[in-house]
Amino acid sequence: FNVKIFSFCDKGTSSTSFSSKSSNKMLARLKEFDLYRKIPKDLTETSFHGSVLSICASIFMLVLFVAELWAFLSMQVTTNIVIDPNTDSLLRINFNITLLDLPCEYAMIDVVDVLGTRQDNVTKNVNKWQVDQAGIRRGYEGRNPEQKDLMHDIHHDIQQLHENGVHAVSIDDTNFEPWLQHHEYTFVNFYAPWCIWCQRLEPVWEAFAERVEVEQLPVSIVRVDCVEMRDLCMVQKIMAFPMLRLFKNTEPQSPDYRSDRTVDAMIDFIRQRLATDEHISKMLPEEKIQHLQLKQEQKDDHPGCLMSGFLLVNRVPGNFHIESRSKHHNMNPTVANLSHVVNHLSFGPILTKDSSSKLEVIPGKYFSMNSTQPINDRAYPIIKLHQAFHHYIKVVSTQIEVNSHYVGADAILAYQMVESSQLMMYSEDEVPEARFSYDISPMAVVITRKGKHWYEFVTSICALIGGTFTVLGLLSGFLNIVFKPKKN
Repeated sequence: FNVKIFSFCDKGTSSTSFSSKSSNKMLARLKEFDLYRKIPKDLTETSFHGSVLSICASIFMLVLFVAELWAFLSMQVTTNIVIDPNTDSLLRINFNITLLDLPCEYAMIDVVDVLGTRQDNVTKNVNKWQVDQAGIRRGYEGRNPEQKDLMHDIHHDIQQLHENGVHAVSIDDTNFEPWLQHHEYTFVNFYAPWCIWCQRLEPVWEAFAERVEVEQLPVSIVRVDCVEMRDLCMVQKIMAFPMLRLFKNTEPQSPDYRSDRTVDAMIDFIRQRLATDEHISKMLPEEKIQHLQLKQEQKDDHPGCLMSGFLLVNRVPGNFHIESRSKHHNMNPTVANLSHVVNHLSFGPILTKDSSSKLEVIPGKYFSMNSTQPINDRAYPIIKLHQAFHHYIKVVSTQIEVNSHYVGADAILAYQMVESSQLMMYSEDEVPEARFSYDISPMAVVITRKGKHWYEFVTSICALIGGTFTVLGLLSGFLNIVFKPKKN
């Protein structure tokens, strides 16, 4: 029994010994692939210069590591110029402009480009507000409505009307004020002989004056030639011909007459005014004061206009301009004043607050929001007559890739501008215009903001550590040869 037990134990021991030998052989073979074999310390020696180089190497590698880590954590901004990939056929122009001395009813926007496209009196997406003397919005005029057609009487003959005398008296600057003081109500036609609308109105105005006399209305009907009485019309700020204005004593009654140019329409206007004044005269003193205060607030004594909106234009060079024009008037070039303030002017879609906040991480030397609206809040006043400012704008498409989520077609799109303004002179018979000429660059700027990938960081760290260790190792070997003691 004992013999059998020992035999079994011997077999188990021999099996264990065999597996252990196999493992040792495998480890021995694996060690043969060791690329970093160590030299026993007994076979190495230290030196003073080796210690100095080791300390220098450690400091140098630490500095390089910190610099590389800083570069990895920071973002780099690069710029590139490419052909503009934008395939949109239209470009949006956003504007907010205050005209300091031009009524909204005469302020028109036209668009012209090199393709021959012309849009006169653009009304879509354009809003108008009246402004007071300080340039502050006062009353909403609406979405730049088209001027309505006016009715004209055409059956009056001026020669037949003059057979029984002239009823519409012509006055000049010598008797203008005395005439107004002598008559409680005076209806004045400010005209110019060269004006086609004034020529059409002349027989109607004479027939209207005769009708007023027949009906014995307490209104004197007169007319003023603004070519002969230029200074008088400038004082009265006559911006268009014909201008029909009612005076009560010496005070102009706002607003000016702008309805149909027929005898019946003007007679109705006079009757309504007389009836209104009679009603006011019967008011209680407190009501009359309130009415006069309200009337003073609504008085249209400062012809300013704020125009705001956007235009959709072809992506080709062109211009949009603001000028004084009317469908049923001839403008007076003498008093056409295009002084304006550019509150806002930009190209392209309006950036959201989220997009604008993301662009703040781009350094100012690469991109700034001010470069997309360089003439915002600038005033361009006109001091002399027959002048107007022309603005020349170079537009450059800019794509900003702020991070990996905003690249390619998803990049933030903005349009940078380079602007120059010139004061232009006009002849005496030309109506000035505030012109904004634009030219779209065929090249686009791509601004990319990105950092290093993690594998680039790891590769750089390995390279600087290995390179430093190798170079200083070679230097250490050279120094060992130099300072090695010579054998006798």
